[in-house]
Amino acid sequence: MHIKTVQLKDKKEGEEVSIRGWVYRHRKLGEDKIFIVVRDALGIAQGVLKKDSVSEKEWNKAENLYIESSVVIRGKVKKDERAPNGVEIKIKEVIPISVGFPYPIQKDLSEDFLLDVRHLWLRSRKMQNIMRARHHIINYLREYLDGNGFYEITPPIITTAGAEGGAEMFEFDYFGKKAYLTQSSQLYSEVMIFSLEKVYTLAPSFRAEKSRTRKHLTEFWHLEPEMAFYSQEENMELQENLISYVAQSLLEEHQDILEFLKRDKEELREIKPPFKRIDYEKAIEIVNKRGGNLNYGDDFGVKEEALLTEGEKKPIFITNFPVDLKAFYMRDDPDKEGTVLAADVIAPKGHGEIIGGSERIYDYDELLEKMKRFNLNPKDYDWYLDLRRYGSVPHSGFGLGIERFVKYLLDLEHIRDAIPFPRTITRLKP
Repeated sequence: MHIKTVQLKDKKEGEEVSIRGWVYRHRKLGEDKIFIVVRDALGIAQGVLKKDSVSEKEWNKAENLYIESSVVIRGKVKKDERAPNGVEIKIKEVIPISVGFPYPIQKDLSEDFLLDVRHLWLRSRKMQNIMRARHHIINYLREYLDGNGFYEITPPIITTAGAEGGAEMFEFDYFGKKAYLTQSSQLYSEVMIFSLEKVYTLAPSFRAEKSRTRKHLTEFWHLEPEMAFYSQEENMELQENLISYVAQSLLEEHQDILEFLKRDKEELREIKPPFKRIDYEKAIEIVNKRGGNLNYGDDFGVKEEALLTEGEKKPIFITNFPVDLKAFYMRDDPDKEGTVLAADVIAPKGHGEIIGGSERIYDYDELLEKMKRFNLNPKDYDWYLDLRRYGSVPHSGFGLGIERFVKYLLDLEHIRDAIPFPRTITRLKP
């Protein structure tokens, strides 16, 4: 029976074991010893083969392996603190599954090359651990929402109009009709709150933004909860509790991943509610005092988000954006004219916006008026207006970009490492 690499540490000295996986390192020491490090989904294990302990055939099989050859190695456990997990395998048998060809990825290769061979680079231990972390992060997001009375729903990806509108949509011909890849599933989530009250979607979204920053993708995964009878304040409380739950769960249950990626665990420990709330107008002042140059009505870019979070140990909320800066469906703040009941969550250390959320307009006439102000054709949103015609209720929601969230929690340099196959304005393959 084959065991996983991480199970080796629990085996007794001299115990027979069998491990299968891929050759991570292969080194011949002199003429009589070969070190083979094998990796699997959970870690690595070191084996050593001595020439005088095996047949010539066995030695030749081990000698002719390449990096990333798939193999089974069999042998006996030997305690050695220098080896991964403090254990190595005295190899008695090597069974090649596929020797293959010399592996094209070596040290110190360019980012462009590694993106060209992304289908191979995903095997690296760095990417392996990021993808493991991404899996757990998504599970924790679902776990928190499921545990708080939410239902997951499945929205369409092909739409006739955008949630945000504008030129940032991928348009295509749909059997002779104009259609778009969705920017957001929010409008469809709003449909479901009148049935299930608290729902969320986890689906791809698409933005045709010609942006080259470290936090932009043209295709990304989008978590979008929507809640009936929620005020904007309740909406923000949900967001900070959700972020904190994921950060603390990752910290408690996956120290090995964080250690491998050299993530500062004390920084994660700080991510607990409440998060600071800063009014947009005040945020403009802060940015300009720290060297920015913004006017009221300007949006925050990458530089300004970094200035805003200088010295912050956890995310902050920016609230009460000007009406014209935000989407048509956001409700005006009755207590502050010219602003909307909306907030962005800005992560520190330059990671920027990870969530955008708001209280939605629930009054039919108010929504119609806002659509006209934003030069939207109400006919394109007739079904959406129906939600305000029949039993409308106050409600709120938000969108969390999975890749931006992963980038922040793992403190990654670039968003493209937070998704297996990044799509940017310059990259469509592999």
